[in-house]
Amino acid sequence: MPHAGLCSCWGGRLLPLLLVYVCYLLLGATIFQLLEKQAEAQSRDQFQFEKLRFLENYTCLDQRALEQFVQVIMEAWVKGVNPKGNSTNPSNWDFGSSFFFAGTVVTTIGYGNLAPSTEAGQVFCVFYALVGIPLNVIFLNHLGTGLRGHLTTLERWEDQPRRSQVLQVLGLALFLTLGTLVILIFPPMVFSHVEGWSFSEGFYFAFITLSTIGFGDYVVGTDPSKHYISVYRSLAAIWILLGLAWLALVLPLGPLLLHRCSQLWLLSRGLRLKEGGIPEANGLPRPQKIPTSA
Repeated sequence: MPHAGLCSCWGGRLLPLLLVYVCYLLLGATIFQLLEKQAEAQSRDQFQFEKLRFLENYTCLDQRALEQFVQVIMEAWVKGVNPKGNSTNPSNWDFGSSFFFAGTVVTTIGYGNLAPSTEAGQVFCVFYALVGIPLNVIFLNHLGTGLRGHLTTLERWEDQPRRSQVLQVLGLALFLTLGTLVILIFPPMVFSHVEGWSFSEGFYFAFITLSTIGFGDYVVGTDPSKHYISVYRSLAAIWILLGLAWLALVLPLGPLLLHRCSQLWLLSRGLRLKEGGIPEANGLPRPQKIPTSA
């Protein structure tokens, strides 16, 4: 019966998966609350203390005027204007920054620190994303497929000599290691140097970006006190595209590498057992064939 099959599928697969999914969300919510709630309360109290001290130092202002000024700052921040510095701060909508924003749209990262403020810009962003997001998915899929095409020999490696198998596994491991260095290690070092972050903050930004989570708490090229080269954010956008393509390739290759390594280990173990004599399951030696006379 279709109904019985549906119930069996729900009870056998979907229900346990749903329970694991909900429990994982509850676990994350609990840990994030324990880690962040106290820090949030301290930041809120510190902000209120600074506002009161500001009013004490500038008695010509009242609470209402200060709240209006804070509201102006918040609106400027939402529109992508950094409250620090002055009017000579670099534009958030020069070509390099616009290219970076376009990359965050089509990759669905969406840091949230910058968004179109005009009605025309918002409408264009909707239609641009409708075309750009599928185009980005197709591009990454084809790029990953093309790169995997150069590794098709791994699918036929059982027919190759053992030395060739070992060399292929070592080459794949080297490729993954170099890719990790180029995509996930060196860029955070550069970002940390340019932005004044620690390496852990740079690595955090790289992971949050390439996983397309995009919190927006760390974004490159937004500090008005620093002088960036004109192509800095454009290079960051190119790094994002290359990083996403590399991840699209690595995700299927990682399990493949582990599988090949396990096969090599089992093969080497089988050869050692063969050289030393393979006993039967009951501990008795394997019987030898007795030649028969004609």
